[in-house]
Formats: sequence, structure tokens, C-alpha cells
Amino acid sequence: MINKAQGMGLSLLTKLASSDLLDQLKLRKFVETSLYQGSKTGFKALSKTQKVFKSDQKVNKQRLNPQSKSLFDLSLSEDQQMTVEAMSSFATEVLYNLAHDADHQETFPKELWQHMTDLGLNYYALPEALGGVALEKNTTSNVLIAEHLAIGDFSLTAGLLSTFSVINTITQWGSESVQNTYLNAFAEDPDLKATFAVQENTPAFNPFQLKTTAQENGTDYQINGEKTLVLLAEYADIFLVSAMLNGQAEVFVVQRDNSISIKKSPAMGLKATETATIQFNNTPAQKLGDQDFNYTEFVDLGNLMWCAMAVGTCEAIRKYCIQYANERTAFGEPISHRQSVAFMIADMAIETDAMRMLILNAASLAEAGKPFHREAYLARLLCAEKSMKIGTDGVQILGGHGFTKEHPVERWYRDLRATAILHSGLHA
Repeated sequence: MINKAQGMGLSLLTKLASSDLLDQLKLRKFVETSLYQGSKTGFKALSKTQKVFKSDQKVNKQRLNPQSKSLFDLSLSEDQQMTVEAMSSFATEVLYNLAHDADHQETFPKELWQHMTDLGLNYYALPEALGGVALEKNTTSNVLIAEHLAIGDFSLTAGLLSTFSVINTITQWGSESVQNTYLNAFAEDPDLKATFAVQENTPAFNPFQLKTTAQENGTDYQINGEKTLVLLAEYADIFLVSAMLNGQAEVFVVQRDNSISIKKSPAMGLKATETATIQFNNTPAQKLGDQDFNYTEFVDLGNLMWCAMAVGTCEAIRKYCIQYANERTAFGEPISHRQSVAFMIADMAIETDAMRMLILNAASLAEAGKPFHREAYLARLLCAEKSMKIGTDGVQILGGHGFTKEHPVERWYRDLRATAILHSGLHA
């Protein structure tokens, strides 16, 4: 009931926000603030505070239906537009201001946990039947969320999306038993945290050839092996772990217990996510999905989320470089008057748009239930190459300033390396 009332109210505000009358009356800032605060308050009302896993609470197996819209429709729905505006405001007003200190201290800001609850991020992933807002597959909406949050900061966005992405995965592929246990728990407890453990410390890591293994143990399984670059591992109550089972890569749900050892392992980037190495020693696990689980799609959707965050960060770099180039003078004029600088920034815009088109194409196919492996692979290849080029060019445009922590471009450059290195670990 709260859901529907909130949805009607926010829908009305969204329609009002699109009116030119607001600019004439100078009320646009007030309405945009109302949209953000309305989202916070509404989702707060949905939250409870019990961290329990109740497998006896039966729910019908949840599967979000493919959307029956024209493929690759670039026009945003009213809900998507409202979501994009909320995420963009959050990115600029909250994430950007926290990012420098979070990176310097290599710590995820504690206040962001409450911000995440207020924003109601996890409810975008939960099905409506469990108190969320998801009615159909929302792959496009999910990559839009990732892109617009990452305008504020790549690393903090990855941390914020870890639990959100786990919920998406369980909703998409979780067996009835897994969904009964965990989706109810996420709906009831906004403080419940989860993350992925996919990456392994091997040269040229292949997510389809894993050293971590799973063995059957009665009706459940046991996991053995090591995972690295696990986001926010110290805070997680639940892990989604990829492991080999009978020669096939599978995903398992693991609750935190004493059989898991965690060691912080800082990396070149993603410092705010407190990346860690995890050792599993005969750790009890539950298989995520049943016959409809598709591991290739699991990896592809995860890669799309990293690509979407790369696009958001590249957009931030481009905007920052435009401002810097217009303000920085050399030989009596702004450096933006130099063709070499202007062309470099123009290339940033072209390459960012190209990446965005490939991501949206793949997301649109996935949302409609169509094959999208080729499109996701092409998006990953382009984003891995061009995002690093944009990061490098951003540092180059700032010259010596680009090498210092006085400006955020060096942080964005380091974080963007993760686009090419990490496979999955998030989920659209």
C-alpha cells in the first residue's frame, strides 16, 4: 500500500517537474528537492530491522518477465527519468563530496550506508511482491543507475551496488529455496549487506576456469578456494561465490561464518571499497539457481555494470576537463583554444557516446529476453580500451596537475583500470 501511494505521488511530481511553468515561477529547485526527499521518505517507511534468514517464509518463485518493448529504445520512461534524476543528484551532492577522503583513507564512508537506505536503492531490485518496485526485467534501468551514480565516483558506486546486484542475481536466477531464505531477508532488513566473490589471483583470469571448487555435501555444498578483489568483504553478511562443480562454473550463496578468513588487500584503484582476499575452507554453501541458471549471462550482465560505471566516470572526466581547459590559461589564452586540447575533449565525447550505445544495445536485448552475449562482449572490449584512453587523456589535459591528488582525475584514472581487469562481480 505504501509502495503504490508513494509511486502515485512521485509520478505526479515527475510530471510536474517536466513542465516549463516551473522555470517561469522559479520553483524547479523546490520540486527536484521534493522528488529526492520523497524517494528517501517513502523507502524509509518500507524498512524494518531484523537480520534473519527465514526459509520457512514461503514466497512464490520470483522471475521478472522480459519487457515487450521495441529493442534499443533510447527514450526513457517516466520512471527511468525520475530514477536518473535521483541518482544524478545523489552522485553530485553526496558521492562526489565523499570520494576524495574515502580514497585517501581507503575506507568506505559509514554515512553512505544510511544514505543508501534513505535512497531506497535495494528496493529498485526487489520484486513488487516483496515490497520492491521491480515489475519486469530492468536491465536498462540498472545500467542507467550505475552510470549516473558513477558520475559522482566509480569506487563508491561499486560499493553501493554490491548488495543491489546480489539481490538482482537472486531475483533473476535464485531457486525457490534461495529466494525464500534471502529475498525475504533483504526486504525486511535494510542493513543486510552482500557482495560477490568471483575474481581469482591468476594471470589472465578466466571466469569460466576457476580454481575455487565446490563439492556436494548431502543436500548442500562445501566451498574451498581463494577469491581476491572482493568489494566490502569485511561488511558482507552474504557472499555470492563462483566455483567449479563437476567441471562447470556455478554460483553459490554463502553465509558468513568462521570457516571464512578475510584479509584486506588494497589495489591500485577501488580503494574506497576496501578490497579483500577471502579464503573459503570447507565453507557451507547453497547452490544459487536450478535448471534456468545461465552462468554466461551472469558474467555478461556483471560486465555491463562495470562498463556502465566506466561511462559515468568518463562523463565526469570530460566535464571536468572542459571546465579546467576553459579556466586554465597559457600564453594569454585558455588552453581550450588549442586544437590539440579541443580535439582530445571532442574525442572523449565521441568515445563515451559509443560506449553508451553498445551498453544500452546489450541491455535492451537482455531486458527483452533475447541473446546478448555478442553485444555484451563488444561493449566490454570497447569500454576496457576507451575508458582507459579517456582517463589517460584527462590526466594529460591537466598536465602536472593531473598527476596530483589536488584534482580527482588521477583517482578516476586508477579506478577505470578495474573495467578491464574485473569480470562480473556486479549484476544488472
